[in-house]
Amino acid sequence: MQRIIISVTNDLATDQRVKKASNTIQDMGFEVLLIGRKLPNSLPVSRNYKTIRMKLLFKKGFLFYTEYNLRLFFKLLSLKKDVLLANDLDTLLPNFLISKIYSKKLVYDSHELFTEVPELVSRPKIRNVWLKIEEFIFPKLKNVYTVNHKIASFYSKKYNIPVNVIRNISPKIKNSKVDSELSKKLKGNKKMLILQGTGINIDRGAEESVLMMKYLENTVLYIIGSGDVFDKLKNIINTNNLENKIIIKNKLPYNELLEYTKVADLGLSLDKGTNLNYEYSLPNKVFDYIQCQTPIFASNRKVITNIIKNNNIGFVTKTHNPKELANEINSILEDEITINEWKSNLKMAAMKYTWENESKNLQKIFSNLK
Repeated sequence: MQRIIISVTNDLATDQRVKKASNTIQDMGFEVLLIGRKLPNSLPVSRNYKTIRMKLLFKKGFLFYTEYNLRLFFKLLSLKKDVLLANDLDTLLPNFLISKIYSKKLVYDSHELFTEVPELVSRPKIRNVWLKIEEFIFPKLKNVYTVNHKIASFYSKKYNIPVNVIRNISPKIKNSKVDSELSKKLKGNKKMLILQGTGINIDRGAEESVLMMKYLENTVLYIIGSGDVFDKLKNIINTNNLENKIIIKNKLPYNELLEYTKVADLGLSLDKGTNLNYEYSLPNKVFDYIQCQTPIFASNRKVITNIIKNNNIGFVTKTHNPKELANEINSILEDEITINEWKSNLKMAAMKYTWENESKNLQKIFSNLK
């Protein structure tokens, strides 16, 4: 049995893309070993394949990435491996070096346009380091896939190699019915909005989502996940006395999170077009909303807009002004005919957009590794 070592820089607990891919690859007959890291507040992980979570001295920044890449290199050096799967640019260098030293096949899963994220665009010297790594390795890769066709086209044109697409689609939910008791507990007689994700960061519309609640009555907003603006959001909530309208919760186990998503009347995805990564984004929360049959309220980003409009499952806004957002959402929540039409369409979309369908493309890639 061939062993594949999959590496990520996160703590494994909430990375649904890597979990889905790992299960699919294991089902194909590979022995899977997944390597990530462990943080003080990491949720427990129990998988039907082996996992390693490294405890690191540094939690973020240059020192973290340096320590992680060095630790990963020596870990890969000492382990049995037949195939290496690097997730995102921050794990690619040690995987690439080991693949060359041992003549092993390397697969690269690019979750985003890594060098175009706002955290790097605003720090050109650090961005240039990552860009040099990408430009050195990417043209040499033979097995690459990413999350949507826009990003695949970007990489393919830039580096003149084929790039496959594996969208971050949610598994089919066996029971999409709303728990009436939970619904009553979470929102009572109010309407409920949800913004979820493990990357609720700068320029993803979270601040505007909070501020728009000043203008919405009989509505509650749940923000669930993690991100670098969470402390800022809490300050905005306190400053504007919005504690009774907004509830922030840290990362939840996936199945528990989806129970909240099912209850929501609208799922928010409000990325700004301030960088190419967000302009081409297709967050997995969009597919979670679809599987939970929760209508989507999204900003006008190219790929998300196509999904929503082609399936008629929500509303695309062209504003990030909090008061204008509130006015649009208020009009939507009062329009039961449109909401019911979207929910009807979501039933069909939930059958179409499933990991069970998407994983067939991943199986083709791993059946024909170069």
